Amino acid sequence: MEMAARAARIGDKLLSLFAVLMIFTMLTYGGYSLWDNYMVNHGAFLSKDLLKYKPADTGGENLSLEDLMLINEETCGWITVDDTHIDYPVVQGEDDLKYVNTDVFGEFSLSGAIFLSCKNKTDFSDGYSLLYGHHMDNGGMFGDVIEFTDEEYFSARETGVLYLPHKTYQIRLFACMEVDAYDSIVYGHGEGCDMQRLLDYLKTDSTNYRDIGVTADDKIIGMSTCVDAVTNGRVVLFGRLEE
Repeated sequence: MEMAARAARIGDKLLSLFAVLMIFTMLTYGGYSLWDNYMVNHGAFLSKDLLKYKPADTGGENLSLEDLMLINEETCGWITVDDTHIDYPVVQGEDDLKYVNTDVFGEFSLSGAIFLSCKNKTDFSDGYSLLYGHHMDNGGMFGDVIEFTDEEYFSARETGVLYLPHKTYQIRLFACMEVDAYDSIVYGHGEGCDMQRLLDYLKTDSTNYRDIGVTADDKIIGMSTCVDAVTNGRVVLFGRLEE
């Protein structure tokens, strides 16, 4: 009997120790998850280190971009969409995977960077240039692109700015489209893009559209991001570049 009682006490102690270890593990994991989530979301917004490189709205030479290019030679511009969180430098990698999880400083980051498709010219001289950015739930990166599917939100926001090292474009937003990742028209950018086909498609199939008289001779910029709730779902915001 005494041995059975002693074994029971030892068993109770082991169970208690196991329970304490489980609670400690769960608390540790929960704390790490909260910290990790904070770091991911915090990293999605413009930091003070990056803010100092944002070009001044002078319309001339954007010398701060040249300074950023000394840190990362793959920097090619800076995009701002008025009255949104979209306010970031633009980079271009040798492929469209490099900056998915790499920031503008070349460091690992789950929020990645805003990047120009490798199919496009870095000076945005193509008829249609396409940018990619993560959809962050807190509105960081291209999270606010999703908001343009709302008609009221879309109607209230019409402008932005694209800064290049030696030129500044005003952006006139005119369309927002919900598409599939394999849409051959929206993602058929780069050399050989059929501009008129793209513009006709936007006019007839966009979720939201405003007629600004865009033509096939204009330069168009697209901003693409994922839709979490839809497999391969994408939302793309379009604007006309105006010198």
